[in-house]
Amino acid sequence: MSKNVGGIDRIMRIVVGLALIGATLGGLIGVWGWIGIVPLATGAIGWCPAYLPFGLKTCKSA
Repeated sequence: MSKNVGGIDRIMRIVVGLALIGATLGGLIGVWGWIGIVPLATGAIGWCPAYLPFGLKTCKSA
């Protein structure tokens, strides 16, 4: 499992994930906000399974 999420993509995923979870905990949005766990996790580990079928990679090549 090589990394396929890099730099700005990772930061955006983490920010969006935290915002969705925070809004859910704050009662601003419904339980669907827990979907924020997905971008938070993919940003944290640097790998997104949805990129595989399309051959996408936003990180720099080694």
